[in-house]
Amino acid sequence: MLAWTIYLSFLGAAMAALAPKDRPTIARWIALTTSVLGLGIGLAGILHQTNRSALQTIVDVPWIPAIHARYLLAADGISLTLVLLTGIAAVAGILFSWNITHRANQFFAFYLTLIGGVYGVFLSFDAFLFFVFYEIAIIPKYFLVAIWGSTNKEYGAMKLALYSFVGSALVLVGLIATYAHAGSPTFSLLELARQPLPTSFQVWVFPLVFVGFAILAGLWPFHTWAPTGHVAAPTAASMLLAGVVMKLGAYGALRVAMPLFPEGLAAWRDPLALLSVIGILAGAGIALIQKDFKFVVGYSSVSHMGFVLLGLMTLSVTGLSGAVLQMFSHGIIASLLFAVVGRMIYDRAHTRELSALESLQLSRALPFAAITFVLASLASMGLPGFSGFVAELQVLMGAWKTFPLYAALAGIGILIGVAYTLRVLVKAFFGQSNGTIEAATHENYAPISIPERIGALLLLGTSLLVGIYPRVLLDLILPSFETPLMKPLLKGAGL
Repeated sequence: MLAWTIYLSFLGAAMAALAPKDRPTIARWIALTTSVLGLGIGLAGILHQTNRSALQTIVDVPWIPAIHARYLLAADGISLTLVLLTGIAAVAGILFSWNITHRANQFFAFYLTLIGGVYGVFLSFDAFLFFVFYEIAIIPKYFLVAIWGSTNKEYGAMKLALYSFVGSALVLVGLIATYAHAGSPTFSLLELARQPLPTSFQVWVFPLVFVGFAILAGLWPFHTWAPTGHVAAPTAASMLLAGVVMKLGAYGALRVAMPLFPEGLAAWRDPLALLSVIGILAGAGIALIQKDFKFVVGYSSVSHMGFVLLGLMTLSVTGLSGAVLQMFSHGIIASLLFAVVGRMIYDRAHTRELSALESLQLSRALPFAAITFVLASLASMGLPGFSGFVAELQVLMGAWKTFPLYAALAGIGILIGVAYTLRVLVKAFFGQSNGTIEAATHENYAPISIPERIGALLLLGTSLLVGIYPRVLLDLILPSFETPLMKPLLKGAGL
């Protein structure tokens, strides 16, 4: 049944593309119905998962016999967690795009194509199929940013596409080399992970595949596409970029690079952990001095994704489960932050400059947006009760056992995160009026719409639920490290 998340997304994309150009409401409802059905199927898949420590095959049929590629879809708790994230982010993104009228049918067609590709990545267990869905998810990003974006949208779209395709090229080279060296020709991730690949081979192939994926996860110093792309993208695309697309890179690193090349991972583990910590500190430090509201959120995403990559390098159940939980948590929180900045504020105030927003007294003009951003800021800072607290705590606990110095530095990154969050919160919403803004200006702001309110409550409620009762996801994630693909990875680390 989970395979229908993919099929329905592509079917919805085709229906949206064929919707009348002069009736955007039809395309909106097609997109919303499709995304809600996808979310429902994801939830049903979680509820019907009986053996959580096993990899459950969904579809396994021959696909391209000449290269032994199979159409192999399967799921474990990690997959299901990220399928759920995709469903929630997809629904919220459409609700925050309810105002799209310019080529709305094409916008939602590209949007649902991207969602279908993301679902495909999270459910693929054939490396070649994984790569195909990965590319499908990348292509629509360019058009969403280049056509419907703002602030140097062509530059942002091109930079995003170039970085993505360079990373994909590295991954493809690594996968082809692995296929050629494998004892039995296959693209099955389970079979490739069992192949005794030479250590010398793993040492040079692992960084190709890992870095190729990690570029999309915002690995420093290959992270610069992310803030530029986030700022240039329209609101829904920013939500998807931060919410799910960056997770594709981290997921590929965890699902493909690490299990297939454990000895290469051992050789490169320390340098990659260092780059992850640099990303945490650099992203937070640069966010602290930004003048554009959206750039602050963009660089904060780089910092928070550093925790995901650091958690992966711990090779402990605590750190790895924290990394997966951080993927989910950051996806929810970042989507909400971009929704507030892009849709609730920028589309009404027509500026993202903090110096200009400071005098608008948005806490009075847009109280719902202010309250939402305050709560989202608390979640982003990792306040107990929100999902970010549990996720980052687990990453730090896992890192402390393996990289105590890096764990301490990551803790400093959290403190810097508190600083830039409080700075932007005060400037954007609680600044003092300089007397140049007329009182009537506030009356000209369109009220926060019902779809926006529903989207915000969906994302906030999800973060609160996971923060208050993290077992709702951890009971899915933890058994996944007992599956045949992941268990050898922990054994190889001596854990």
